[in-house]
Parts: sequence; structure tokens; C-alpha cells
Amino acid sequence: MKIIATCKAPQAIGPYSQAISFENLIFTSGQIALKPDGEFLAGDVVAQTHQVLENLSAVLEEAGSCFQKVLKTTIFLANMEDFAKVNEVYGTYFKDHKPSRSTVGVKSLPRNALVEIEAIAIK
Repeated sequence: MKIIATCKAPQAIGPYSQAISFENLIFTSGQIALKPDGEFLAGDVVAQTHQVLENLSAVLEEAGSCFQKVLKTTIFLANMEDFAKVNEVYGTYFKDHKPSRSTVGVKSLPRNALVEIEAIAIK
């Protein structure tokens, strides 16, 4: 088991790692719209989703992976009415490769984020 950490994504805001790799698998922690310097991007759900996916990309790259090697994602939404907007942004990162996915509506997210996404990928 190996802890994955990169300065190209925000540092964990709690007692967890950005990701863990085990054998050929990578399990990322959920990413919210924090910039790599830790500043929260308080924009709309579209801007937040872009930041979240940029963070995930950086973590996956540090672990030796990329979006084309993602097996599954889980999206957490503070408002399910944002589903279509998040889906549109998500589709620009996952074009031909479409991993399995769950989308869950939640009451709230850390820092009052509008979206959080985690992923499971292979190296």
C-alpha cells in the first residue's frame, strides 16, 4: 500500500490521504473545489466541477494513472438539480471512456461545496 500525495492538488483537510494505491488500483479521496493552495473556489457548480476534476486529474497523474484508466467514480451533489450541469462538465473530461458511476444527493459537503467526486482507477 502506498500513500499518494501531490502539491498540484489541495492537501487533505483532515486525517486522510489524497489517494492510496494498492497493487494496480488507486482509490482517491473525494475532491471538492479547493485550489492546490487550499483556497476554496466559491463559484457556481460548473466552476466547482471543473476544479474538482482538475484536482482528481493531478492526484491520478501522481499515482501513475489518468481519466482513461478510471474504473468508477462517485459524485456527491448538494443539490440534485445541478445534475445536468455537472454531467455536462464531467463529459468533457470523460469523452470516449465512460467509467461506471454513482451520483448521490447529500444534505451538505465540506466547506459548503456544491460537488465532490472520488474515483477508483488502475495504474
